[in-house]
This record gives sequence, C-alpha cells and structure tokens, in this order.
Amino acid sequence: MAKVLGIDIGGTKIRMGIIDAAGEIYYDEQVPTQFPLYAYLEEQVQRLLTLYPEVAAIGIGTHGFVEPKEGRVIYATDILPGWSGTQVKAQLEQATGKKVEVENDANCVALAEAKFGAAKGLDRVVCLTLGTGLGGGVLWDGKLLSGGPHGGAGELGHMLLYPNGVLCPCGRKGCGEQYVSGTAIRRRIKEAGLKVTPQELFENAAADPDCMKLVEGFTADLAFIVSNLQAAFDMEMMIIGGGVSESAALWWDLFLQQLEPQLLNPLAVEVAQFENDAGILGAALLVLEEK
Repeated sequence: MAKVLGIDIGGTKIRMGIIDAAGEIYYDEQVPTQFPLYAYLEEQVQRLLTLYPEVAAIGIGTHGFVEPKEGRVIYATDILPGWSGTQVKAQLEQATGKKVEVENDANCVALAEAKFGAAKGLDRVVCLTLGTGLGGGVLWDGKLLSGGPHGGAGELGHMLLYPNGVLCPCGRKGCGEQYVSGTAIRRRIKEAGLKVTPQELFENAAADPDCMKLVEGFTADLAFIVSNLQAAFDMEMMIIGGGVSESAALWWDLFLQQLEPQLLNPLAVEVAQFENDAGILGAALLVLEEK
C-alpha cells in the first residue's frame, strides 16, 4: 500500500507523518517551526525521505491563504513571517522529485474528518477549527471548496460577526475569529478582569456567574456563526475542532441550546474526532486521493 508524507505547518510546530491510504500512521514526529521557513521545511522533508525512500508523494497543510492548484501561499499572517508568496509546491517538487500538494490547514482537517472521522461517508460538511484563530473548511459534494483568485475561499473565520467590532489581524473589524477562537476567549477574560485560564473559565462557569456570562457570550457567538454557515451551505454536518473543542464537554450542551432556535433546518453538529492527528491525516489525503 502506497505511503505518503503528511505535513501540518503551524506557527510554533511542524508535525510530519508517514501515512497510508487506510489512515494508518507509520511514523510521526514534531519539530519546532523555524525561519526562514521554506529552507527549514525542505531540510526536514529531505531528511525524512532519506529515512523513508518509499514515500510516493507529499501533502502539506499550512496556515494562510493558499492557491491549491499552484501550491502557493498567497498570504500568511505574522504567525509565519516571510511565508506569504512562497511557491511551496514548485520548489519542493523540484527539490525532491515527488508530487507535492498544498492546502490550507483547516481544509485538511475537514478532509480528515470526512474520510476517517465524525463525517465519514458524508459529502457536504463544514468544519470550524477553534484554535489561535478560527479556521474553516468546506467539503462540497466530496470535494474541498478552496482556492479562489486570492486563495481566500472557505476562510470562514473572516466572515464579519460584529461590524466595526474588535480589530482582526486581517485588517478588518469584527471578524468571527475575534469572538470564538482561543485568542478571543483570552481577550474576553482579560477585558472582564478575571484571573482564570480558558480551561478554568469553562470549569468554573457552573458556580461563578462572571465566568458563566463569558461562556454564554462565547457559545452564543459560535451559534450565530454556525447558523449563518447553514444558511450558506445547508451542510449535512457541522464539525467543531481545534484546541478549544478539547474542552467541549464543559460547554457543548449550552452551545446546542443556543444553536437550536437559530437553525433553519435540523443539523448534525459534532466535535471533531481527530485532534492531534487531523492535520497530518488531511494533508496526506491531498495526495492519497484526487481532490
């Protein structure tokens, strides 16, 4: 069975896995993100190809706006300095002689969940990843909705939730990621003058009215976002992933209560099954199957 290299590039770490078509991870390692990023990435890839020459192709999921046909990073924030404009596919294919495909990291999570996880067997799926920012992935008739002239298709976290609201790194005010991401939750806590971590916020909400007020605001905003996405896509399932979803057991029931009156039609909403593995599995699927 063919094996491929799946790579998940984040602001603090790069995870790499050797994976087969059944989703089995044969080898897995994590290295800290270093800059300049492309040269470092190529060095790591060449090292793994020396160890695993049987690797047939390379799939990469990365933060930022990606033009998938060219495998070019159109724009990345300061999380990955110097990454904007990088011709990842062309450069890495020339360096390795292997087929390379590149996608946005949240799109890779959506692929992994649809193929192996919570949405297995479904064709129309929307995935939100609540991490440092708010990522989004859309699977439409079994294919990723991505690319666009500016690489911004499916950037669900940059839909406006509160016009003229909190300033977003994209330069606009009021994007959804400024209200439901991990960064947004920490901002809410700071502005409220509370001395708790995000995890403690959720843990204390049942007994602390100040914490509950923030959790209610977070879940209400997430419900608004999901409702708007249903109006746009009428998906079979909504998947919530990312680091914030790891505490979902503490806020999920409240979120569903907030969501129910906002829905146009019944909607299955699930927590992502893959947390740590979703990025590399989805990246591997870029080259294990035709998109």
